[in-house]
Formats: sequence, structure tokens, C-alpha cells
Amino acid sequence: MRKFNILLVLLAICFGIGHAAPKAPKYIFYYIGDGMGFGAVTLAQAYNRMVLGSDSLITMMTFPIASAATTHSASSGVTDSAAAGTALATGFKTKNGMLGMNADSVPVTSISTQLKDMGYGIGLVTTVAPDDATPAAHYAHVPHRSMFYQIGCQAATSGFDFIAGANLRGLVDKQTGEATDLLDVFEANGVSVVRGTEAVATAKYPRVVMLNTSTEYDNEVGLVIDSLPGVLTLPVMTQTCLDFLKSKSPDAFFMMVEGGSIDHAAHSNDPATLIREMMGFNSALDIALDFYRAHPDETLIVVTADHETGGLALANTSMGYRIEPQYLRYPSMSKDRFKDQCMALNRSRMVIDWPYMKQMLTDNLNLFKAIEVSEADEQKLQEMFALVLDNRSQGNMDALEKSFNKFADEVFDIINRAAGIGWTTPAHSGAVVPVFAIGVGSELFAPLHDNTELPGIILALINL
Repeated sequence: MRKFNILLVLLAICFGIGHAAPKAPKYIFYYIGDGMGFGAVTLAQAYNRMVLGSDSLITMMTFPIASAATTHSASSGVTDSAAAGTALATGFKTKNGMLGMNADSVPVTSISTQLKDMGYGIGLVTTVAPDDATPAAHYAHVPHRSMFYQIGCQAATSGFDFIAGANLRGLVDKQTGEATDLLDVFEANGVSVVRGTEAVATAKYPRVVMLNTSTEYDNEVGLVIDSLPGVLTLPVMTQTCLDFLKSKSPDAFFMMVEGGSIDHAAHSNDPATLIREMMGFNSALDIALDFYRAHPDETLIVVTADHETGGLALANTSMGYRIEPQYLRYPSMSKDRFKDQCMALNRSRMVIDWPYMKQMLTDNLNLFKAIEVSEADEQKLQEMFALVLDNRSQGNMDALEKSFNKFADEVFDIINRAAGIGWTTPAHSGAVVPVFAIGVGSELFAPLHDNTELPGIILALINL
């Protein structure tokens, strides 16, 4: 937070001449859409208007402050989530892959830790693993984001009140496959690790880590589009965290809420899944906005992203000046789950000839029904699927998975082309990301900032 003192001066200039200085925000909501660039926001609004028929903007676009932030890391013009999460949590640039350390491997302190020391209750919520980059940047200091056991131990000693996400990946040793003592570390530090919202009320200790009810996936709670039964959702986790903090720390609290699966959908260039994750993020944001309306003079809400993923654009070469987001309402399965289902069918040794696969595409993605498939595209799909069958007959599992991946890419490319969606990469881009704000001191987020400046602005408001 190298511009901390400068920000204090700016605040004095902004509010000290002819205006009373604002009160420090008692309640701070820091929403981070992982991978959520301007393309994702614009697509969500287009879907909201053209498909859902809403006359209103999505929630973040109603905020009075709308700006942008640069995202480069210390090692690259295209950041990874660890470096970006560190910037947003601590105000320091670092190298890709590093968490809670500056580029010289010196541990740096997060805004969450500083606010905790000031008496704020602290809650972190994410749809991905709670030891993933964005939440972990608030409590961990490790040279590489994959050190899940060490990250988990640091979560246990952080003193944070509430952490929620999919699953702790340090529970099992990556090398041996054996269980670690991580749960014992949480126990020793007075932290209850529970699964699901109902278990929070009966937690043994006053600090809680709430994990997903399902243990099927470690990396995320489950994509909204896949409608997995019984899993947590971002709005539910957000409300649970808010209720917990209101009960335990009613005078002041800080919440970081991450829509982590937005990034996963964008990595897959899967627009229908992206839309569902964006709308879930929007619903979670509504919870904070409702709280703000009840406490307008004490609350600050900031919405941003760690980076943009996919190079998403509302245009492609086949659609010209048209987009057709209505086609994104029809798929009922994510690209990732589609690939998993295909591999599961293969392992079952069921007959999955082209007629069977074509019906599967219709049932789950609405191809050949609501989403038209040209003769040329169907021919190409059949040819690619023939490669899958060929690799299956030869028992070449590695090649089979690659063939399924290429086949899935072609299937979802048809959906993208139909909707008028374009992508430049399956990875991150170096594009600037949105910043939206409302509430106490939100005016200070109006100019273009670097991502490292955002936590400094919040702390400057606290320290007035």
C-alpha cells in the first residue's frame, strides 16, 4: 500500500475543504468476480435485458461509481490469480504464483489482517476452495499457491471469524495420498470445520470454516448450471457469513466475497455457464446492497475483479453486428461436466455411437433443437467423434481424453457462434477490470487505479 499517505492527503483535500470528513465505514463488503472483465459484465447485462426482460441494470451497474483497474503482476503483463489476489488483499505487486508475499518473497500484511487487529470481524466467502488464491491472499504467505497444507495451517492461525468455500485441499498429502493433521491444526486453534450451513449454528468453536456439503469436487462448490443437489451456492454462503458476522461482530466487520467459478467458466470459454455464475454473483451482491440500504451512512461496497479471463467479447466473425444471448438459456450442463459425463460413459463401456451422442447433445445442450446445427457442423462433429471412438477401440486413454476435449471445444464453439460470443484465449488476459462502488468514501474509487491501490483506499478511510 505504497500510496497510503498520498491517499490520506487526497482524502483531506476532498473532504476537508468545505465538507465534514466522512465517518469511517463500519461495514465493508469487498466483492471480487474472479476472471470478471468488462465483457462478462456486459454479457450479463445483455442477458438480463434481452433474455430475462428486465428494465433494470444488474446490481453492480447501478452503483454510482464505475471505474477500472489495471492488473499486471510484478512478473508479467498478464497476472495469475495469486499475484492479483495478493495485490487486491495487500496492496503489493508480486510474481505470478506467489501469495501474500512481495516480489522479493517478503511477507506482506493483508487488509483483512489489519482490520482484524482494529477490531473488525472478518469473513471470507468463495465458490472455489477456501485455500485458493483470492481468499488465501488474505491470510497466507507462501512462495507458491499450490502449498495447500501450509495455506490451510495459516488459515487456522489467522484469527478470522468465518471462512467458506468448497473443500480444504491440504487435508490430503499430494505425494502420499494420506490424510494430514490439518483438521487437528484447526482444532488446536479453536476453529470449527463444518460442512453446510446448518452445522454453523452448532459449531464447537467461535470461529468457523464452512465447507461444501458435497465432497465430490475440491476446487469449487459446483457450477450453478449443473444444478448439483445439496451443494452450497454463493448467495447462501454470503447470507450465512453476513448473519454470522452480524451476530458475532455487530459493530464492525469486513467481508470478502468471491465469485470464483466465473473464472472457471471463462477458462472453458463456456458462455452459458458464465452467465449463470454472473447472475449468482449478482444475487450475492444484492445481499450486501440490502444491508447497505439499512445502514447507508456506515457501509462501503466495492466490486472488482482480480483479472479478466478468456478475452470475452460480444461479437464474433460469424454474427457481424448481432448477438443472440437467448441461446445461452438453453444449455443445462457445463462444458466441464459434459466432458466428465463423456469420460464416465466411456469408462462404463456403454455404446456411445453418434446417434447416442447426438441425443445427449440435444438433451443437455439443446443442440439440434433450440440451437440449430448446420449440416457442415454436424459433419465435422461426426468426424471428430469418430476419432473419439477410434481411440476408445484402441484403449488409448490419454488420446481419448484429448479427443473428448477437442470434441467438447467444437460442440461449445457452436454455442458461442450461435450466441455471437467471441473469445481470444482459454487463459487470462491483460485487460483492465471493472471497479464499482457505493457507500462511505466510494467517490475515491472513481479514477482509474492500479489494483494495488484499492485496499489502500479502504484503509485510508478507516484511518481518517
